[in-house]
Amino acid sequence: MGDAVSESAVRTARELRTAVGRLRRRFRQAYDAEGLTPSQMSALNRLDRSGPASTSDLAAAEGVRHQSMAATLNVLDERGLIERRADPDDGRRQLVSVSDAGHLFLADKRRAGEEWLARALQDNYTERERQTVLKALVLLEKITES
Repeated sequence: MGDAVSESAVRTARELRTAVGRLRRRFRQAYDAEGLTPSQMSALNRLDRSGPASTSDLAAAEGVRHQSMAATLNVLDERGLIERRADPDDGRRQLVSVSDAGHLFLADKRRAGEEWLARALQDNYTERERQTVLKALVLLEKITES
């Protein structure tokens, strides 16, 4: 069995998880998803981050059934946010990617979220507090690298 985890580590993990969850919800509230569901936004964001994928691969990555992902992609396709093309390695499969319109849509949503956060930081924190947040972010980045 591994080393015991300190109470401060457990408390920090709990508080950080809660804060990140609230921050994510506030980001979503800061922009209008224009009728897209959280699962549709998640699939679109994953395609943007990870690049083209098949419906099956995307379903596995998102932890949903193939049929559910197909329905999600149909909505994104109807909105012009994705493109489908034949897989160059396997003509029987289709690869899905973010369309130019999809990239513009995501950039607009991200910009709205960043504008909300910048305004919140400006209005609610002193310069010194913002510098403390920046220092904490450096420490938090180490978590993503472990």
